[in-house]
Amino acid sequence: MWSPFSILSLAALLVPSQALYFYIDGPTQKCFFEELPKDTLVVGTFSATQWNDQSKSYVTNPDMGIFISVDEIFDNDHRVVSQRGSHTGKFTFSAADSGDHRLCFTPTNVPATSGLLFSGSSVGGIKFELDMAIGETSAIESSDKDKLGEVVQKVRDLNARLLDIRREQIFQREREAEFRDQSEAVNGRVVRWSLIQLAVLGVTCAWQLSYLRAFFIKQKVV
Repeated sequence: MWSPFSILSLAALLVPSQALYFYIDGPTQKCFFEELPKDTLVVGTFSATQWNDQSKSYVTNPDMGIFISVDEIFDNDHRVVSQRGSHTGKFTFSAADSGDHRLCFTPTNVPATSGLLFSGSSVGGIKFELDMAIGETSAIESSDKDKLGEVVQKVRDLNARLLDIRREQIFQREREAEFRDQSEAVNGRVVRWSLIQLAVLGVTCAWQLSYLRAFFIKQKVV
């Protein structure tokens, strides 16, 4: 039997992943090409460090930024990603169609300097480390569980507020129905009392007419 952990491990192995690093000479653009199938999700994480002459090593520069662009070569260089960020971060895009994509990275706020390899040969002053996961699977999205949890919590809060609003609306409708019943009851009593008064007035008028008629007849007789 396959355990859930084994299935998740196998899914992670099936996701194509590319981890690499390269050197960039200061604020110059570095590009490479990647052929992607249609509807392929690409998630990349990157980190850039700058050569330091004093320590003779690559160190973090908080002021350094990275401009990332992704163009579809097959669609007249249509740009699908244009992102500015810090020296470390993440980018995501989905291939709208199959074909070659040009991914470019440009450091900003850095001077044009060079570093040295252990052999003494000169290299770029910026060391750029890139890790890309290619393929639309749950393993790629596993790093977004925290964000997904926040979204789920917000949805739950909204549902709770909607339930409160619905309860308030039901209460208001019940109050309106109670007020309407009371108004109808009062109107019914007013109508009944008016009818009783009309009946009493009718009986009184009839009695008076009968009395007057009898009175006049009696006067003639006498």
